[in-house]
Amino acid sequence: MTDKFLIQFPEMPASKPIIFNPEKCTGCNECVDICQVDVFIPAKESGDPPMVLYPGECWYCGCCIMVCPCEGAITLRHPLMNQVHWVAKSELNKKHSEISYLKGKNL
Repeated sequence: MTDKFLIQFPEMPASKPIIFNPEKCTGCNECVDICQVDVFIPAKESGDPPMVLYPGECWYCGCCIMVCPCEGAITLRHPLMNQVHWVAKSELNKKHSEISYLKGKNL
């Protein structure tokens, strides 16, 4: 068997939990100062976005986003298991009434 296959998996949020938009980030380093677990270090060049040095240590608390003066400069990507799928209460009530109706029919 001489055929070799290269399988490329999509990048997982845990490997890059924080993404900076270089067009919006001013390099103020407010996020570096506020981070509780020191995930960031300041950039080498003034005005560049900070570097994410320890992405695995991120707590996904959002402090960096809240303190950032530039809206949209930082994107926080939660791991899939931490993402919430919200359902409207009216939809839940509708599904509950349908299930109750079907249970009453003794299918």
